[in-house]
Amino acid sequence: MPGMQFPYPRKTSDAPHYHSSSRTSLYTRRRNLRTLATYILGGIAVLSVLVYLFGGSGSPTTRRRAPPGTPEVVIVTTFDPALSESFKSSIKENRKDYAKRHGYATFFPNTTDYDLMPGVPSSWSTVPALRHAMTLYPHTEWLFYLTSTALIMNTHEPLQTKLLDPRKLESLMIVDRPVVPPDSVIKTFSHLRGERVDFVLTQDQEGLAGGSLLIRSGEWAKFFLDAWYDPLYRSYNFQKAEGHALEHIVQWHGTILAKLALVPQRVMNAYTREGVERSSDGESLRPVYAPRHVCISNVCSQDCIKKAISLPTSTAAGAIRRETARKRCDR
Repeated sequence: MPGMQFPYPRKTSDAPHYHSSSRTSLYTRRRNLRTLATYILGGIAVLSVLVYLFGGSGSPTTRRRAPPGTPEVVIVTTFDPALSESFKSSIKENRKDYAKRHGYATFFPNTTDYDLMPGVPSSWSTVPALRHAMTLYPHTEWLFYLTSTALIMNTHEPLQTKLLDPRKLESLMIVDRPVVPPDSVIKTFSHLRGERVDFVLTQDQEGLAGGSLLIRSGEWAKFFLDAWYDPLYRSYNFQKAEGHALEHIVQWHGTILAKLALVPQRVMNAYTREGVERSSDGESLRPVYAPRHVCISNVCSQDCIKKAISLPTSTAAGAIRRETARKRCDR
């Protein structure tokens, strides 16, 4: 009867048609969605890793706010216990004077404070000393390592205005330059922004000059120092110990090179006038001319002594003179 509804399906002689293609297409669609989701999650993970490794420690606005009274910089210098007390006292006074002027902190461990493995040169203590300082000052932004054979000559200018301001740093950065002169195939990045820099260093004519360096504290710094202090590098017979290990990891680890800014030596690691050899590019010197920020006293003591007299800590001059004379007598 037309228009009448039946509670049960009508019996017909035509069997229902089931299309297997619809089930297959549904299964294929679900499988494709699962595959796509896997790719999306994998892409997010890769991007997260890249941002973590290459994204820097963050701008000052995105970094966690430090507690009041936190120093912006910690000056780290390691001392050989065999050095004379007058020499160590004078170098410490030089650092403390500079730190007091600008609200920085100082940290003076001995080279023997750390387990460096048997037969490893004491100069390797630089690396765990920086890691130690990072633990003691977890909210401090920058670590400034300065060798015990150096003096801070310009005590009136803070590191922030002299070097660490991003725009100032960009104006000083040496870009597209062989990391290890003169002919390393690995060169410094030409597009690195000041905010992205976590490691500031200089080079002389022989290679990277690690007597004065700056590291931005944070997760990347922990990774970098742990990689540098790897037992494989400490046990390897590098001619210049941690210095050549540093050159190796900077050249062959892109995650480290991507954070490195090379600046002219005269900015933060100047040597003394005596015995200067200028390279062909006019930038790298051995040793470098005109001490402005630091002076490596064991390169040439006399020029250092003359300039040290102008420091508020005038006792540094006599201490360096005596210690340098003693070293020369020991040769």
